[in-house]
Amino acid sequence: MDKEAFANVVLSSIDSLYRISKSILKNDADCEDAVQEAIATGFGKLSTLRQEAYARTWLTRILIYECYSLLKKREKTAAMLAEPQDEECASSDYSDLYDALNTLKKEYRLTIVLYYLEGYSIEEIAKILCIPAGTVKSRLSRGRRDLRRIMEREDYEKEEHYEN
Repeated sequence: MDKEAFANVVLSSIDSLYRISKSILKNDADCEDAVQEAIATGFGKLSTLRQEAYARTWLTRILIYECYSLLKKREKTAAMLAEPQDEECASSDYSDLYDALNTLKKEYRLTIVLYYLEGYSIEEIAKILCIPAGTVKSRLSRGRRDLRRIMEREDYEKEEHYEN
């Protein structure tokens, strides 16, 4: 399949791809990311497509894998916080988490993002940041602690808002 034919498949199935991603991810921004990543991956691996007739199915499968990959990243992010106390907390919007991440000190935020979101090991982060592995562990611990405090404070403030 050539690039132009692939572009036509993408254009004809973009709405379907979005709906499929929406059924798995729910969050609009994540859906858009997953679709874009699937298209980029498909374009990069176009030579592995065996039959052009199945291009749409092949692209959909790539999308589904990408969606589940994003879900795994979300689970890692959620796992760094204390276990949810109730179902309401478990189903909360992840934008609160990202807002909380942005309030952390830069060194804590970067370490947490590299470890939980990007999946780097402690040793890899130590090499990337040129710091000892013990420092990475400390930053992760302190970052999780601060993040937990921020999230608990926001939950408390939300409860106060609803009571008033």
